[in-house]
Amino acid sequence: MFASSHPAKRWRSAPKSAAALSLQRRIRENAGMTIHQLSETLINQIAAGEVIERPASAAKELIENAIDAGASRIEIATAGGGKTLLRVTDNGIGMSPDDLALAVKRHCTSKISDSLDDVRTLGFRGEALPSIGSVARLTIQSRTNDAPEGSQISVLGGRLEPVRPTPANRGTVVEVRDLFFATPARLKFMKSEKAEAAAITEVVRRMAIAFPAIRFVLSGPDRSTLELAATGDDRLARIAQVLGKDFRDNAIEIDAEREGVRLTGFAGVPTFNRGNSLQQFAFVNGRPVQDKLIWSALRGAYAETIPSGRYPVAVLEIAIDPELVDVNVHPAKSDVRFRDPGLVRGLIVGAIRQALARDGDRAATTGAAGLMRAFRPEPFRPAAASATASWTAAASPYRPLDTQPAGSGFAEMRQAGFDIGIEPSARAEPIVTAVGTEPVPAQIQSQALAQAVERYPLGAARAQLHANYIVAQTEDGLVIVDQHAAHERLVFETMRNALHSRPVAAQTLLIPEIVDLPEDDCDRLIAQADNLARLGLGIERFGPGAIAVRETPAMLGEMDAAGLVRQLADELAEWDTASGLANRLEYLAATMACHGSVRSGRRMRPEEMNALLRQMEATPGSGQCNHGRPTYIELKLADIERLFGRS
Repeated sequence: MFASSHPAKRWRSAPKSAAALSLQRRIRENAGMTIHQLSETLINQIAAGEVIERPASAAKELIENAIDAGASRIEIATAGGGKTLLRVTDNGIGMSPDDLALAVKRHCTSKISDSLDDVRTLGFRGEALPSIGSVARLTIQSRTNDAPEGSQISVLGGRLEPVRPTPANRGTVVEVRDLFFATPARLKFMKSEKAEAAAITEVVRRMAIAFPAIRFVLSGPDRSTLELAATGDDRLARIAQVLGKDFRDNAIEIDAEREGVRLTGFAGVPTFNRGNSLQQFAFVNGRPVQDKLIWSALRGAYAETIPSGRYPVAVLEIAIDPELVDVNVHPAKSDVRFRDPGLVRGLIVGAIRQALARDGDRAATTGAAGLMRAFRPEPFRPAAASATASWTAAASPYRPLDTQPAGSGFAEMRQAGFDIGIEPSARAEPIVTAVGTEPVPAQIQSQALAQAVERYPLGAARAQLHANYIVAQTEDGLVIVDQHAAHERLVFETMRNALHSRPVAAQTLLIPEIVDLPEDDCDRLIAQADNLARLGLGIERFGPGAIAVRETPAMLGEMDAAGLVRQLADELAEWDTASGLANRLEYLAATMACHGSVRSGRRMRPEEMNALLRQMEATPGSGQCNHGRPTYIELKLADIERLFGRS
């Protein structure tokens, strides 16, 4: 009875599936085979499976080769999502007949010499060409600047044809037809033509951002033509071509350096965010990458400023000594490995947060566009009536101000004191212009004070709508503020400053909690014990493979200390940081700020509204609450005039 209930016994006694039996049968049949060398074609096909996953992978390799060849114009043509046709034409330096013959052979390259530790190009010319030629119909035409004619070579499913002369322009044309025809099983795993074409478009977009001095043209019967003119050294102009002109209006420039690593680029203001990460671009020494460390740092930089499920828009370029980064950890070179990942992550987080604190306290221009769309009037449709019926107030969609229902928006402006939005005490005292002159009338004084307040970035409070929204007038427009979201951010920043300006209060456990962990995790945690103690978590060694938790942060109250320690150990193993506990404390501070802020539905006095506006101007990150929602929307006077057809 005991043996039959044991999990291992049940697993061994369970019947084997047909697939498992078939696999075991093949293993037994091949057990007697001797070791032998694979054919060149099969070797190339195996390499193609690693490097050329889909048409977009082939496009990436060919475009990188064109850039490394010094091209200033690259044209890409596709058909069938790149599966039927993929042609890349460049005006680079071209290849001689001898170079052309070597380019389609394995382990032949012009990109490296004797070491992989100092790679200064995007790829290794020829590394992908034999792989592509083994699974497709590959044709390459090329001519150098001083050659009287060009040369052509073809590789058809691994079968190499000799080089022959051909008419050709300066540069190289690589044409790939019937991708994976030699390995039809791979075609079953391809997506639709539309999806594959979109993947190629994404590759071109990333390359175009990385190299603004190159003109890119993407065309074909399976797509609309995408043409990106060269913008020279103006990186932001090229980014605007790819991401849209809204990014130019909502971008913050990033430029920071630490220990020889430089970070440049542009990051969107927090309120300018998207529902996916497709508008996040990262480059390392000009190479587009999809690196987990960089994306994690980007999320950390925007923590507490963007709602859950939303993603910031950013274009980041990391310049680093090639010897300090390994670009060969992934066959497609999409991932990189830094020698000091903590330095790179800290640089990204610190630089973006500093830039957001400096220039990020503004509403996205897309909010004003949405507000304008909401303000556009609907076509007037009068109530059904006879042609001879007289015009009455009941039939009109407009009502006099006095007949508006209570709480209907601008009717609240009739409340006393909301006309200028300044402190009553400031209005009471007359302004004396000079000795012996008459005091300035109170009305003129009020106007002068109101105009002075309007010069502030968020202007002077004019009204409160629906007991939740503050309307303020600025010198060149108006601002609408969500009073609860704005005050929530102010309270949170106050609590966070107190949190980081002194050690967090800790509570001592009556009975220390013992957490069993692998020895490596214990070593990492003890190395960070001082930092953890500053955050209120007191730990110490408790024999081999165990950590004793003696103190926990008082702000967290009762908590799962063992779960928190294990989470920190996992984070330290991956990033070598201790931000997990700090994030938990800040999350708690955000929750407390939300419950302690000015609630929606509370009517505020003019001086309270103006005080809130002045605090927002002086507080970093006040453009959005700690849930990431915008705290205010700004509408310029020119936008208002367009609504009324005045401009």
